[in-house]
Amino acid sequence: MISRKVNNVKEALEGIQDGQTIMLGGFGLCGIPENSIAELVRKNVTYLTCISNNAGVDDFGLGLLLKKRQIKKMISSYVGENAEFERQMLSGELDVELTPQGTLAEKCRAAQAGIPAFFTPAGYGTEVAEGKETREFNGKMHVMELAYKADFSIVKAWKGDEAGNLIFKGTARNFNSCMAGAAKITIAEVEELVPAGTLNPNEIHIPGIMVNRIFQGEKFEKRIEQRTVRQRS
Repeated sequence: MISRKVNNVKEALEGIQDGQTIMLGGFGLCGIPENSIAELVRKNVTYLTCISNNAGVDDFGLGLLLKKRQIKKMISSYVGENAEFERQMLSGELDVELTPQGTLAEKCRAAQAGIPAFFTPAGYGTEVAEGKETREFNGKMHVMELAYKADFSIVKAWKGDEAGNLIFKGTARNFNSCMAGAAKITIAEVEELVPAGTLNPNEIHIPGIMVNRIFQGEKFEKRIEQRTVRQRS
């Protein structure tokens, strides 16, 4: 069995260069590849195009890359809680491509499955459809969307084995699942890395064939974006 294990995050991110397109899993701060993002900041790669649901918050997640002006373009579904993201977008410092959330997920999944394009009704009649092919299906107009083309996909999983098989936990499955295998090279950051054959095959969400490199992360903060609690009675 082929081992996809690398020793650390530095080895995992080898080959990432200025100007490349990178997919990053997670939703806000849930299920983001914390160690990999920190390494991208340390590597100081610039002019990146990042495909992610949003950019986290100002001082964590992709917000760290925005703060250092390492991102040239963000492809995401919304600005979220990141004030710096909003500021750079409104000032014209950052190129932003806002995409309906379901369309963003499907553009990742299409790339994962090797499907070059698909039709969706989302966005028809809006700015989202400008310059794109449209077609009617069953009396309803649809917009043709192209699958994403990315150099690297960086995902975060709960457990993984040395063969690259992944298990996600709870809502951290989010965009991680559809981004795995959707780029030329997929890097998986996991909380627990076990020997091949250890995981229950019936519990695996992503097979190792979709992963090129896997490593065990450390010191996950797992911040909560907005904490909402019930008042004590």
